[in-house]
Amino acid sequence: MTRDTQPTHVQADAAETSRVNLLGLSREQLRTFFAELGEKPFRATQVMKWIHQEGVDSFADMTNLSKALRAKLEQRAEVRAPGVVYEGDSKDGTRKWVLEVEDGSYVETVLIPSENGHRRTLCVSSQVGCTLDCSFCSTGKQGYQRNLTSAEIIGQVWVAQRSAGGREGSGDGRKAVTNVVMMGMGEPLMNFDNVVSAMQLMLDDNAYGLSKRRVTLSTSGVVPRIDQLGDIMDVSLAISLHAPTDELRNTLVPLNRKYNIDTLLDACRRYLAKCDDTRMLTVEYTLIKDVNDQREHAEGLAEILADLPCKINLIPFNPFPGSGYEKPSRNQIMRFQQWLYELGYTAPIRMTRGDDIDAACGQLVGRVKDRTKRSQRYISTVQLDAG
Repeated sequence: MTRDTQPTHVQADAAETSRVNLLGLSREQLRTFFAELGEKPFRATQVMKWIHQEGVDSFADMTNLSKALRAKLEQRAEVRAPGVVYEGDSKDGTRKWVLEVEDGSYVETVLIPSENGHRRTLCVSSQVGCTLDCSFCSTGKQGYQRNLTSAEIIGQVWVAQRSAGGREGSGDGRKAVTNVVMMGMGEPLMNFDNVVSAMQLMLDDNAYGLSKRRVTLSTSGVVPRIDQLGDIMDVSLAISLHAPTDELRNTLVPLNRKYNIDTLLDACRRYLAKCDDTRMLTVEYTLIKDVNDQREHAEGLAEILADLPCKINLIPFNPFPGSGYEKPSRNQIMRFQQWLYELGYTAPIRMTRGDDIDAACGQLVGRVKDRTKRSQRYISTVQLDAG
C-alpha cells in the first residue's frame, strides 16, 4: 500500500517562521520558553505531553490550557513537523516515510516491526545525505547537504508515532514505536548537539519515555564524539565495523583512516565503562561477497573483539546500481554465522526488510542538494561503467 500526500507544515511563510517551533525543545528549554511568557514551569510538562504523547500540533486542542494561553501560543509558537510526501508499506510490514524538511530536501525514516509484532523499531535519519562515503552504502553516494535540526530528527518519531496509532497503539492491533535506532541517513555523531537533544526527548517520560536500552546510536567511529556522548548519556551504542583489519576497513569505511579500529574499539571500551549497568556493544557487520565473508575474516573479527562484551549483527549487503559489490549466497551467510558461533559469538542475521520499497539497510535515499559534488562524481562513474 502506498500513500502520496501533500507536504504539511513545510515551507512556512515569513510570519510562521518567526514563531518558535516547540517540537524540538527539551523540557528545560520549554520551561525557559514559558517563563519568558510569564507562565509557570508546569506548563512545559503539559505541552510536552500534548505534543509527543498525544501527537497534537494545534494549540486549540490543548484543552487543559487556558484560552488566553492558547491564544498567546498561537502568536508566539508552533508545532511544525516535517511534511509527509510519501508513506508506503512493504509486503513484510515495514513502513517507510519520505519527509520534506525545511529547505525542501527529502529524508527517509523506516518503521520495522518484529515478527511477533511486539517490537516496532524506527530507523531515524540525522542528516540530509551523509558526510561520510562508505563504499557499500547508497546513502553516502548522494553526498551531503546539511545536518537536521532537533525538531526534524524528533519529528520523524512524531510522524511515525501518529501514523502507528499513537502511544498506546491503534485499534487494529498495531503498537506505537517501541525502539529507536539512529541508523538512517547520515552519521549521527557528526550532528552531535541536535542528535543528543532529540534522543533526550526520546528518553523523557513526558515525551516518548523510551528506555535507554531501546534507543541505539550507530556510528562509523567518530571517536571524540563517542567519548563526549558517554559523558552525557548512556544510550545503547552500535558501531559500523564491517571489517577485521584496517587495510580492508580503510576501503569500506574511509573514516577509518582517521580513527582506526584499535582507536575505535578503545573508545567503545571507555563508553561501556561509563554505563551504569551491564551493557553490550552492537557490532554491525555488512557481509559482502568475496570481500569480507571468508573464514579468515570471521577469525579476525573474533580476535579484535575478544575482550569486548558485544553481539555481532550480520547484515547481508543490499545491492544498488554501480556499487561493484554483491550479496553473498545464503549458504555463505549461514557459514559465516556458524564460524562466529564456533568462536563464541552471538551473531544474529539481520533479515532484509522493506527492500521492495527501498527501505532496507543502506538503501535510504532522499533529495539532497549535494554540497560535496560526490553524487555527481558517483553518477558519472556509474554511467562510464555502464558504457
